Amino acid sequence: MEQVLPALGGLMIQAIPTFILLLLLHYYLKGVFFGPLDLLLRRRWEATEGARKAAEESNERAEEKAAQYAQALREARAEIYREQEELRRKLRQDQATAVEAVRARAAGKVQQARASVAAEADAARARLSEECDLLAEQIAGALLRRGSA
Repeated sequence: MEQVLPALGGLMIQAIPTFILLLLLHYYLKGVFFGPLDLLLRRRWEATEGARKAAEESNERAEEKAAQYAQALREARAEIYREQEELRRKLRQDQATAVEAVRARAAGKVQQARASVAAEADAARARLSEECDLLAEQIAGALLRRGSA
């Protein structure tokens, strides 16, 4: 065992330059290779994460615009339905007014026709009364002529 410890001490002393070289290699690779690689990976992750966040924001804006469009479409439809209903109401009112005007004209014509028929009936009665008197005189004259002849 006495020989092992000095041999081990000699090996340790000989390993110091290798250890220092490994430390230097470690810091060199960390600074030259892994540092820029880590920076590159971090930038890539940030860019990817930024693109993902931008896509989410864009998607949210698109959903908001779609909701606004749907709301505007519902409002436009409601306005069209209101306008159609107003037009129907006005049309019904115009039709009712036109029907009432036609009824009034028809009632006036019926009244006029009744008055005309009544006037004609009165005139016919007056003629019939005159003709009746004339016929009565003719009949009476004919009977009197027959009776005297």
